[in-house]
Amino acid sequence: MSVLSVNSLGKSFGGVRAVDNVSFDIGKGEFLALIGPNGAGKSTTFNMINGQLAPDAGDILIGDRSIACMQPRDIWRLGVGRTFQVAATFGSMTVVENVQMALISHARRILNLWRPASSLYRERALELLAQVGMADSADRPSRELAYGDVKRIELAIALANDPQLLLMDEPTAGMAPRERNELIKLVKQLVIDRGISVLFTEHSMDVVFSYADRIIVLARGRLIADGNAAAIRDNAKVQEVYFGTGKTFQEASS
Repeated sequence: MSVLSVNSLGKSFGGVRAVDNVSFDIGKGEFLALIGPNGAGKSTTFNMINGQLAPDAGDILIGDRSIACMQPRDIWRLGVGRTFQVAATFGSMTVVENVQMALISHARRILNLWRPASSLYRERALELLAQVGMADSADRPSRELAYGDVKRIELAIALANDPQLLLMDEPTAGMAPRERNELIKLVKQLVIDRGISVLFTEHSMDVVFSYADRIIVLARGRLIADGNAAAIRDNAKVQEVYFGTGKTFQEASS
């Protein structure tokens, strides 16, 4: 059984068909990239899966359970983590407190704090920070962190609900090349170690082609290609959508 199944998904805004009959699935432990040029429907598809938008047509399944039209918090409680294009933490809190708040929320103890929040789930929060390479910064205020480190904290927060599926919206946006590769290597290792399935959007083609197990491509709201890196790189239709010529991804990056 697939971890995530997207079936005949559709969404319109006025007279514009932003997503048109899109279907795909993700297997356990699969690292799946969703790419496409600007306006392809990536964000709309992503936001329907996460519950920020309700689909006009089709269905979205986690295992055998439909999550179409569920609220993001309810989807999160089913074991779906999420990171955002622009990462943010509570700057007035320490690094470990940010992760503790996610753990407290997952345990449904936000409104039932008989003990100081700073004492709850600290050890588990430190374990998650160790997994993303940030344990040494646990007691630093989050506002002092470099942006690349904020991305790592966001990843630790996304792991607080022990997700079976992780949704990552442009995880390397705003990062330098070295930071980009370090973060994606870290995520890929988590996929291997924990068997998490990942769906991510990304504009950096070097990241996509180097790390994705499989790539799906959207253009004008429709799915136009689905395959491994070699198949997508050599796909004439994909090259035409991205470049409008016979130019290849390899030529474009050289």
